[in-house]
Amino acid sequence: MILLSVSRTRRRRLGVAAAAGGLLAALLTAAPAAAIPDPGDSPAAAKDVSRSDQAEARAAIRSGEIPGQDEIVHSANIEHVAHIPKDVLSGTNSDLAFQGKYAFAGNYDGFRIFDISNPRSPKTVAQVLCPGSQNDISVSGNLLFLSTDSSRSDSSCNSTTQPATEKSSWEGMKVFDISDKRNPRYVAAVETACGSHTHTLVPERKNVYIYVSSYSPNAAYPDCQPPHDGISVIKVPRKAPHKAALVGFPVLFPGEGPDGGGNPGSPTNPGVSKTTGCHDITVLPSKDLAAGACMGDGILFSIKNPERPRVIDRVQDNVNFAFWHSATFNQRADKVVFTDELGGGGAATCNAEIGPDRGADGIYDIVGRGDRSKLVFRSYYKIPRHQADTENCVAHNGSLIPVRGRDLMVQAWYQGGISVWDFTNSSKPKEIAYFERGPLSTDQIVTGGSWSAYYYNGYIYSNDIAKGFDVLKIDDKRTDPARWVRMQELNVQTQPDYFD
Repeated sequence: MILLSVSRTRRRRLGVAAAAGGLLAALLTAAPAAAIPDPGDSPAAAKDVSRSDQAEARAAIRSGEIPGQDEIVHSANIEHVAHIPKDVLSGTNSDLAFQGKYAFAGNYDGFRIFDISNPRSPKTVAQVLCPGSQNDISVSGNLLFLSTDSSRSDSSCNSTTQPATEKSSWEGMKVFDISDKRNPRYVAAVETACGSHTHTLVPERKNVYIYVSSYSPNAAYPDCQPPHDGISVIKVPRKAPHKAALVGFPVLFPGEGPDGGGNPGSPTNPGVSKTTGCHDITVLPSKDLAAGACMGDGILFSIKNPERPRVIDRVQDNVNFAFWHSATFNQRADKVVFTDELGGGGAATCNAEIGPDRGADGIYDIVGRGDRSKLVFRSYYKIPRHQADTENCVAHNGSLIPVRGRDLMVQAWYQGGISVWDFTNSSKPKEIAYFERGPLSTDQIVTGGSWSAYYYNGYIYSNDIAKGFDVLKIDDKRTDPARWVRMQELNVQTQPDYFD
């Protein structure tokens, strides 16, 4: 473990456009020496920036307007209590899930399990080599689920890269038995159309339903044909996970023609992604609701019948949103925060040139009830600290901080760091805490920063793409009541009723 201190406080404005040697879990299907990550599973290649941008980044560091390379700065109410660097799995770190005293961290090369019984000193329990981006991860009971959204030679953990134009190529969902956390066991795989970029669990007593989000069909891909205007639904029997199977592909964007009925994107709506599926879905089982971030569209739908989700309302923002990425309900289910991943997570969008309304969160009130519910836009939220033009930065994954009567959220912003903010007033969101590292480079855009930042049982956990696993503690009277809310399991995209 590395404990890091902060030497100074981050200025607001920038004037620029543990333990190594953890256990490697043995899988019946895996041959670690042969496991080769897909080229698409690796971090995006570094991008050159202009000499003037390089000079401005260095000048900003010298003046104290941004942190130095790898320097950590944070607000006074945030403490950085632990950092665990990457170990066996050297690929891109991705999403997080939690259960009891364990945190499960996705990585493009597999996944890692941490014992967080002492959050100030996490311990590696297992590291599983199973390449396949993004390895979006979630857990339910004794089952762990991984998304594969890169074309592989087969469904095993020793697969190799293979073109999506080949019919035999595989993408989809993998299921593991984690009853023994030190030795996860691969038990099932289900192929899905266009793979699984992300997934969302709808857990029931006997079964776990999985909503699989994927996109970008191509007529040249035998298993990813247009129109791809819905989501795959998988049913996993808890007592017989090997019987996991696809049970439907509900169409969310009905329409005539090869592209379905979603946002047509450019050139009709310049700079907006064409809707060819969903990127991420968040469900709120206590209210039978779900919110979908679907490229060019944001949707609200009913999941009363989990096998047949039904759209209630749909919105677009063809002025400031480029790519609808993720969604978060507030506790009362009368608001949704949608994120815009402008630049796909690999661009510098937290600067003066882009401004405060693009690459930001969009806050929507849910007005009305039942099938008459409507999403009504209120405002945007973006971190108030400009980043260098060598830092990839945009709104990304976050979770609620459970406090009655307030709408508080912690959120990852890649190299923009981690922001804790208040959207109790939908029209006037404000930041109340932050944490960030300085740029990975002042010469190029090197992809890094926090992929996911989630609140769980009194601490904030972050999976940094390049650096590793971080644990933060927030000490603020506005968030302190959340310490008394204890969860036994948390998959952020399966949003709990924190006060039930």
